[in-house]
Amino acid sequence: MLALAALAVVVLAAVGALVVTRLVGDDGPQRAIGPAGATRTPQASPTPSPTAPPGAGITGPLNLLLVGVDTRVSVPGWEPHGDAVLVLHVPKGLDRAYLFSLPRDLLVDIPAFPKADYRGGKTKLTHAMSYGSRVPGKPEQPSTAQGYELLRSTVSGYTGLRIDAGAVLTFNGFDKLVNALGGVDLYIDQRVVSLHRRPDGRHREPAPGGGGYVGPQMVYEKGERHLNGWQALDYARQRYITGGGYARQRHQQQLIKALVTKILDENLARQPERVQQVVDALGDTLVYAGGPRIVDIAYALGGLAPDRFVSVDLPGAGVGKGSAYRGEELTQTGRKFLTELRAGRADAYLAANPKLRLTR
Repeated sequence: MLALAALAVVVLAAVGALVVTRLVGDDGPQRAIGPAGATRTPQASPTPSPTAPPGAGITGPLNLLLVGVDTRVSVPGWEPHGDAVLVLHVPKGLDRAYLFSLPRDLLVDIPAFPKADYRGGKTKLTHAMSYGSRVPGKPEQPSTAQGYELLRSTVSGYTGLRIDAGAVLTFNGFDKLVNALGGVDLYIDQRVVSLHRRPDGRHREPAPGGGGYVGPQMVYEKGERHLNGWQALDYARQRYITGGGYARQRHQQQLIKALVTKILDENLARQPERVQQVVDALGDTLVYAGGPRIVDIAYALGGLAPDRFVSVDLPGAGVGKGSAYRGEELTQTGRKFLTELRAGRADAYLAANPKLRLTR
């Protein structure tokens, strides 16, 4: 159950990166301050150039890797799994952004990683985090940060994009984030019956002898809805629905966009008290992984309008069936998008393939 729920933190991962980059440190340009006690005789002189704001040197392209992991910290030695993997690509000029998911079961070449004594191989994307997290000589102390390193290399190799920074989150922080933002308004595009929650938010009980759950089920009806934290998490994790795992990826991206739109529309970036509420709520569920400083990315993305935030649904298909199932692969249309994205022709490609673009 946790493995399924963990994939829902893609929302937290993506919004976490955007929330943090949008909200943290937006206090206006820094002022140059002279030595304490120093005085200067007024005189006619050229006006000094203002200190460049944070992020002035970031012009794009910028690629953020957004990862949701299942850590199960209560289980000693449990290796984190990359159950939610998204990439946010911001082209040169920083005037628009593209968000796309990579299936957790995507068949990829994972490179050798000496830090974890991993020799490399072709397997599912989710395993890159697990294999990379292994610390030789410390089997009960896997490193999520180290796992991220291998996942980053794997994603970069598959997409052909240089990864500049990333956010790694556990799903436990997702409902905290949504609640800290006052909930989220979302258009639910299909009826979804929860496998895991009752209408009052309590978890359903495991069926006697295993094999599912029993008790009333929360139902998310089609239409405009306001969701609180547990509802948003529960809705985003459901995959036993029409469309399966790809429908779940679509719902997660819709939720991301709804949260980002809320952040921008309510101008939360200039409300320090709300910023602190969000950061406090996330606690250690959010790990910012290297790259430019968060405050620099915040300023660099400061001019991004909500309608320039594009969610892309990359189609895929299974490789093998039944006991011969090996994983997932993107269709030719999905792979071609990555090629066009790297070449700076994403808008034209999406115009020619409108079904790839999530509009709600």
